[in-house]
Amino acid sequence: MSGTLNKVMLIGHLGDEVKMHYFEGGGCVGRFPLATNETYTNKQTNERVTNTEWHNIVVRNKGAEICEKYLSKGDKVYIEGRLKTRKWQDDSGNDRYSTEIQCTDFTFLSTKSESDANAQVSSAPSSAGVQSETKPEAPVASPDDTDDDLPF
Repeated sequence: MSGTLNKVMLIGHLGDEVKMHYFEGGGCVGRFPLATNETYTNKQTNERVTNTEWHNIVVRNKGAEICEKYLSKGDKVYIEGRLKTRKWQDDSGNDRYSTEIQCTDFTFLSTKSESDANAQVSSAPSSAGVQSETKPEAPVASPDDTDDDLPF
């Protein structure tokens, strides 16, 4: 087989709101950090260890607009895409690199009630006359892995 594969699948929680950038031609890009957690029990100390990995997610055009409208900090989401590394030079002339996930597909995993609870915790109380945007209902698709004691 001579082909190659560049595919990433992640389930995690948004670390911040979706930041949008609009272009003159009508296109747009949304960016947000996604946190994935690995939890295991240390065999020597018998304590639970949690490692968090942060991923930079990039969504384009209509997908970015949907993410901005329906996702908020703390929401659980499934992301599918590919790795892309960008190179640039900083102010000192040093080469810098950034690896991102170019999102090609996503599924909201937080239910409406979970999303509303996240919004209430992370924002100030809203006025009584303002009606908030509702999010679509989606079933949680990931198994509970809290009893997993594997280190990977």
